[in-house]
Amino acid sequence: MLLVMGIPVYIPDTRSKILCDTDDDLRKNLTALLGRDLYTGGLLNRPALAAHIFGDEKVLKAVNALIHPAVERDFMTWVKEHSHCSILVQESAIIFEAGLEHIFDKIICVTAPEDLRIERVCKRSSLTPEAVRVRMNHQISESERIERSDIILVNDGVQALMPQVKKIFCS
Repeated sequence: MLLVMGIPVYIPDTRSKILCDTDDDLRKNLTALLGRDLYTGGLLNRPALAAHIFGDEKVLKAVNALIHPAVERDFMTWVKEHSHCSILVQESAIIFEAGLEHIFDKIICVTAPEDLRIERVCKRSSLTPEAVRVRMNHQISESERIERSDIILVNDGVQALMPQVKKIFCS
C-alpha cells in the first residue's frame, strides 16, 4: 500500500538476501563461520543457512551479528539516497530483536491473529506452519511488539487496512 502511495519502503529481508550473495565481506565471514558448503554456485544456500541458525541459538546470534550490521549500513545508504523524501519506511519483523528501534522516529506494528500470520507466511514463503512457528519462537511476542510500538495497525482481514494507513500517512 505504501509503495502505491509513493512512499519508499526498505525491505531488510529482501536486501539481506541480496547482500548475502553480493557483499564480499559478508560472504567471507559467513563462509568462515559455517563452511564453504554454505554457498552453492556463488549463491547462499538458504535452506542450509536456515538449518544452521534455527537449530542452534549460538549460531543464530553469530549469523545475526554478521548480517544485521551489513543490513543497517545498507539501510543508511538507502536513506541518504532517498533524502529528498519526507517519509521513509522500513518493513521488518525483527526491529526490536535486532536492536534497531533507535534509528526510527516511529515504530508501526502491523498485527493480526497468530493463525492468520502463520497462514500468510506459509503462502508467501512456502514454509510449513511448524517451520513458521520455529522462526516466530526466535522473535519477541506479539504482545511485547505491540507494547513497544508507537502505532498499531490491525490487518486481520476484518478491519479495513487502507483507512488505518491513510490516517497515519495522509494526515
